Amino acid sequence: MAGSVLVTGASRGLGLEFARQYADEGWRVYATCRDVTRPGGLASLKGDIIVLPLEVTEKRSIDALVQSFGSAPLDILIANAGVIGPRGMTADNVDRVSWLETFAVNAVAPIAIVGALKRNTEKGKHKKLVAVSSRMGSIGGNVSGGSYAYRSSKAALNAAWHSLALDLAAQGYAMAVLHPGWVKTDMGGKDADIDPVESVTGMRQVIDRLTVAETGRFYNYDGAELPW
Repeated sequence: MAGSVLVTGASRGLGLEFARQYADEGWRVYATCRDVTRPGGLASLKGDIIVLPLEVTEKRSIDALVQSFGSAPLDILIANAGVIGPRGMTADNVDRVSWLETFAVNAVAPIAIVGALKRNTEKGKHKKLVAVSSRMGSIGGNVSGGSYAYRSSKAALNAAWHSLALDLAAQGYAMAVLHPGWVKTDMGGKDADIDPVESVTGMRQVIDRLTVAETGRFYNYDGAELPW
């Protein structure tokens, strides 16, 4: 099943683990990071890995990524890059700038990248588009409150990805948003439940099984469907 996969935000954490696992199985991996002179763990990976610069909120950077791809087919696109946003923000202490920046990275950029690389993915064998979201973006699953910027940005990502999945289903695209679990990364912290290997292994199994008939759904890393 090996082919080509793009992973954004691949210099560390979940993105790095996605790159490692796909490369280990013989895939061509396009791994993006903000600064290719500081590729983090990508520098030590083996396999067919192409590291590309990408600042996900900048149109000029996305255009350069498109130029790097040329007419090459792309089988799977994994929109993984994300930020936690402002911590501890309350309704009477709103950081408008940081909130909008969080939206730009977490909700707007993934859709923009899919659109920019459409001519490449439509040539792919698998035509799978996946966004790494969060259970914190679930409105139905929110029982603890707080984290306004992060929650709302992931809820927006979920809504936009679902809508795009409906738009692209007739063209043969299979799409999903995935909750990676509470993972021991820089974002998740050392007290999290699982490590990146377990999370990404599970998410890749979901991606492998994904079909057009199931497009536009929200899954946990273990394959369980989640409420919006």
